Amino acid sequence: MATRRTLKLKTREQRELEHYRDHDVRPYVRERCSAVLKIAAGEAPHAVARQGLLKPRDPETLYGWLQIYEDEGMVGLLAHQHGGDRRRVLRGGRGRERGVAGDPARGTG
Repeated sequence: MATRRTLKLKTREQRELEHYRDHDVRPYVRERCSAVLKIAAGEAPHAVARQGLLKPRDPETLYGWLQIYEDEGMVGLLAHQHGGDRRRVLRGGRGRERGVAGDPARGTG
């Protein structure tokens, strides 16, 4: 039987996650912080993924967020935008710089 992933947070880390969960303008950041806080509170990651968020998620997605948080902390949750590998595949494996030809915000796309 596999062991359940858990997370121990220091008080500062918990307060930081709560702040971003409650105040960040980006919905994906609020959702990820909420998920990490629920796991730290003792909920099973699989249950959080399926029933603990506003929208059900694939448990592997949630485990990915947990791994990013463990490896990189809050900086990692903020830096990794939603879309993951699918986004990279759609872009052809490269990022797009701001202000270059084809930027829809500038009407050149």
